[in-house]
Amino acid sequence: MKPERKYMREAIEQAKSAKQNGCYSIGAVIVKNGETIARGGNRVKTDLDPTAHAEIDAIRKATKTLQSRYLQDCILYTTHEPCPMCAAAAIWSKMAGIVYGSRMEDMENYRLRNGNSEWQWRTIGIKARDVINNGDPRLTLVEDFMREDCLKLFHH
Repeated sequence: MKPERKYMREAIEQAKSAKQNGCYSIGAVIVKNGETIARGGNRVKTDLDPTAHAEIDAIRKATKTLQSRYLQDCILYTTHEPCPMCAAAAIWSKMAGIVYGSRMEDMENYRLRNGNSEWQWRTIGIKARDVINNGDPRLTLVEDFMREDCLKLFHH
């Protein structure tokens, strides 16, 4: 799988939109056969839903678009390393792969330096790679893609 910058740029735009709406600046897109079929942004604060991560938002939209719970041959692009919930959702939807930008450690370090009562950036210390390596089907994972661009999305 060869990741493409144009799709990560779309995910970055979704992250910027999420931030403008008062949420964490994380964005995701789902691509199938060279076409973006779904876009998602973090909606945790606006929806008052701890599961409304950008990746989940995009997965929900993609399953509706394809009218299937399975997203075979789809690639998830996300600006941040998926949490265990999002990585598992990608496996359960039978995606082909995940491409992500910034690392979980990047967010953890940012939270330790800049966290406050409004922007806590909570993390669970289970890497996306660990979830994927224990999942079936085994997805392809591309890490640190356009990482520097994605790091610029962090804010407080």
